[in-house]
Amino acid sequence: MSVYVESSGLPADVYSAKCPTREVLDHIAGKWTVLIVDALADGTLRYTALLRRIDGISQKMLTQTLRQLEADGFVTRTVHPTVPPQVEYALTPLGHSLRTPIAALREWVEAHINDIERARRAR
Repeated sequence: MSVYVESSGLPADVYSAKCPTREVLDHIAGKWTVLIVDALADGTLRYTALLRRIDGISQKMLTQTLRQLEADGFVTRTVHPTVPPQVEYALTPLGHSLRTPIAALREWVEAHINDIERARRAR
């Protein structure tokens, strides 16, 4: 069954440089996206909780990645009118559909890290 891109009527094909699927693949395959989606898999988190949860991410990269995830429809952003404002992020239904493949990727990496490190040392 072929899927067609509504905006162009052409078949969805990540191997085609012109296909918008390539850009989306680039977004969801990024390490920060994978970590953010996985962190949000269990529920809504405030911005500061995400920043603490994802060791090594800068505020700039967290903000940029969250904005892209929101623009692509994977994440919702809710601002609570408090002083200071509280901002929360949650996965949309589309974002939840990424949970299984992203969790599988994380689990695979964690299960095979020793094999990978041995291969690197053997070079």
